[in-house]
Amino acid sequence: MAETAFLTREPVVNRNRAITANRLIAHAPNIAAVVEMLNGLGETWPTHHPIFLCLGKLVPMPELMKWQAPPNAMVEIPVQALAHPQTQALLPQLREAGVSVCLSWFAPGTPVPAGYDWRFVLMDSRKHQASSGSPGIALAWGLPNVDAFGQAVQAGYDGASGWFFLHGNQPPKQLSPAHAQLVRLIGLVRNNADIREIEAVLRQDVAVSYKLLRYINSAGFGLMCEIQSFRHAVSILGYAKLHKWLSLLLVTANRDPGAPAMMQTSISRGRFMEEIGAAFFDKSEHDNLFITGAFSLLDVMLGTSMQSLLEEMSLPAAVSDALLLDQGAYAPFLKLAKKCESFDPAALQKQAAELQIAPEQINRAIVGALGFADSLQA
Repeated sequence: MAETAFLTREPVVNRNRAITANRLIAHAPNIAAVVEMLNGLGETWPTHHPIFLCLGKLVPMPELMKWQAPPNAMVEIPVQALAHPQTQALLPQLREAGVSVCLSWFAPGTPVPAGYDWRFVLMDSRKHQASSGSPGIALAWGLPNVDAFGQAVQAGYDGASGWFFLHGNQPPKQLSPAHAQLVRLIGLVRNNADIREIEAVLRQDVAVSYKLLRYINSAGFGLMCEIQSFRHAVSILGYAKLHKWLSLLLVTANRDPGAPAMMQTSISRGRFMEEIGAAFFDKSEHDNLFITGAFSLLDVMLGTSMQSLLEEMSLPAAVSDALLLDQGAYAPFLKLAKKCESFDPAALQKQAAELQIAPEQINRAIVGALGFADSLQA
């Protein structure tokens, strides 16, 4: 049996907080376990953005070449490993194979090997200011909140990696008219309102109607025919399935420049919960698992209280209990989804063990959910 290897993840954004790449951190006892894990993810590997592969505390070594690296994969090389003979042997092999590299934990003034295209350079912003001497695009890591990100960009950083955008956002406010409209729609669908009443609301915003139909007809839905109208969607899918996709629409409706990373996180959580929870819940509950994850950041995204949002949408008790109280049947799965966003694998491993979910399932769900979320924002 293979030794345990877990992935965790974090987004990489540019100066405008648009997603530039995704960072996958491998937590494993050795490179062999990392290679086995990665080679098992080929079919679900996300392809919309570059993927930084961080090897955690492991030294990059030639054994990594047994991984069939996808074209968008980039291997992180820590500055501390540059002098290691194994890393020195690996670097020319990566270059010959056409696998891109990025430099992590760079400090201004650190000498780096010539002849390599260090496209991205990750720096601990808690210790170092951005430097014009960076050999690649300088990304800040370790930012505590959105204000710190703004300061880092002003100081010369080209972007950042991490979860800073979840902290330091504006306090709750009143819902915008567009968001209020979507909340109303979700409430109508949830309560099985007459189709004509729902269509009347949709006709007030053509853009919303178009985007809803685009989502429903996306590859992620897997339909055999194209849905032409909301009435057609109801006849083919039913209200329960439409409830999920209206919920997705609400999550992606924010036009704030900083919204993409938040949207990606929400949708990834939803898709992850839906996939992981499939073996634990009846099929009729899978959409509710998705909604729980997708709505887990809704209060932050929309700048209002979770309590008021959920009251207006009349969501199932299991969804509300997980989001408001961290209780109920869905709560452990939401907790697991959040643990996948941590740099510390111990909590993830503990939560996975409590639910008796194999690392392989979690890793596949992480990358699959990430690919799904990115495809909807493309």
